[in-house]
Amino acid sequence: MGELGEVPGLPTVRTLTTERGGVLSSREPQRTVDPLGEPLTRALDGDEDAFGEVWRLLHPPLLRYLRVRDRETAEDIAAETWLHVVRDLSRFAGGPAEFRAWVFTLGRHRAIDAGRARAARPSTPTAEVIDIGTAPSAEAAALERVDTDAAVRLVATLPPHQAEMVMLRVVAGLSVAEVAAIVDKKPGTVAVNVHRALKKLARTHRARKGEGVSTR
Repeated sequence: MGELGEVPGLPTVRTLTTERGGVLSSREPQRTVDPLGEPLTRALDGDEDAFGEVWRLLHPPLLRYLRVRDRETAEDIAAETWLHVVRDLSRFAGGPAEFRAWVFTLGRHRAIDAGRARAARPSTPTAEVIDIGTAPSAEAAALERVDTDAAVRLVATLPPHQAEMVMLRVVAGLSVAEVAAIVDKKPGTVAVNVHRALKKLARTHRARKGEGVSTR
């Protein structure tokens, strides 16, 4: 089994794929108890504090994913996504895996809509700010950006379709099947694209780290 080099900010890179008989196949990372499960259950029962916990768990990866799609409007799109979640939460049925896929699907649709609107009539998008009392401090948010911005910039160098798959697979933690459903591709296509993209990122990172001024 071959291992990919470590890419800062993408800690699960080395567990995503394996090679068998020359055919690339995706290997699901080992999963323990989903931390989203308990607060989601309480949030669906109307517990506002629990919804704040759900937001804290999903908002950072959602925002990182949206920054790869559209860095300038990512925060606005994330706000619109959470407003949609709040509006339709009472109609949601499913567990943490389904909820996570639902949130990222909503975010993707909002990003596509924003891109189309901007192409039709360039403007600065605005969105109502969702105020959740348990939101992290500005200092915590800044630290989060320090830890992840380099990885996001690295992923953004990939072709858009591969960058999106990597962010959904690695950062959002969705399964290959869930990513395939969101981007409307076959699971095998997702697995191969993620594998190739991560190999490319690992090579790029090693080159930059080893040569310092590498232009590759």
